[in-house]
Amino acid sequence: MSTNTKEKTDTSKDNFAVIKTGGKQYTVSVDDALRVEKLEGEVGDTVTFESVLLTADGEDVAVGTPELKANVEAEILEHGRGKKIHGLKFKRKKGYMKRWGHRQDYTKVKITKIS
Repeated sequence: MSTNTKEKTDTSKDNFAVIKTGGKQYTVSVDDALRVEKLEGEVGDTVTFESVLLTADGEDVAVGTPELKANVEAEILEHGRGKKIHGLKFKRKKGYMKRWGHRQDYTKVKITKIS
């Protein structure tokens, strides 16, 4: 099962950035909508991602060591919970079985500006 979190996958855009949030890295362009780890804020609020690792505007590419002094702004579209993940521990012939489940919280954001 693929866990692609981007809804819009247009790779022909020239202007994009690589941001880091929630321990993960995302390649984003303006008007992309993606799910990230849960962020503070209400629906409609603007969030600024300050941990930008790379920006590209056509032929002009800037790579940070480790980060750039750039910002990516996004609008919060929704908060939600992902699909349930089930786990199981089992020891045969011992009568031991333990089950658990987990649902990860997420925030869906839309990228509005790369600067």
